[in-house]
Amino acid sequence: MSAITAPCALILAAGQGRRFQEAAGQGADKLLAPCSGLDGIERSVVEQVLHNLGDTVERRVLVTRAHKKQVIQLAEAYGYEVVLLDSAGMGDSLRTGVEASLDADGWLVCLGDMPFVSPGAFARVRQCMAPERISIAHGARGHGHPVGFGRTFREQLLSLQGDQGARRLFAEAHMHLVVCDDSGIYRDVDRPDDLVG
Repeated sequence: MSAITAPCALILAAGQGRRFQEAAGQGADKLLAPCSGLDGIERSVVEQVLHNLGDTVERRVLVTRAHKKQVIQLAEAYGYEVVLLDSAGMGDSLRTGVEASLDADGWLVCLGDMPFVSPGAFARVRQCMAPERISIAHGARGHGHPVGFGRTFREQLLSLQGDQGARRLFAEAHMHLVVCDDSGIYRDVDRPDDLVG
């Protein structure tokens, strides 16, 4: 199976974070909440993701909403292309990211609220990506993140809308499970309690 040479990393950071706001107060943005990283250094949640992904993928796009000014500034400081949309839907975010990088030969999809995915997990999924398959971080609790889509799935990703994620594209015939001994592949930040190691 041929390797992917020019993928694009997509960081999805357009969600509203309602459950986090219910606990932390109206207006609290979980992406900007202080979080102690895998290296022990405190950064915001989304900056931990940007830091951990590092330069695993040369081309990187962050999808967010226009009012998230600090998220946009952080992404630009890390060398990301920022794409804006007016929707919090996962499907809309994914489609918008792919539309912004149509010439990529694959997409490494990462969530902006998963600050504990290790650099090693990002690298392993990236290395296993191929045009005809979906590479998924996988561990003791099943499928996690990130997920790498080969270019064969471009049109299906472009058909996503609203809050419809890409899980419906998962089928055993084209799935490749990437073994990751890394609990971070399951840890997203939904509530303030999730920020604690």
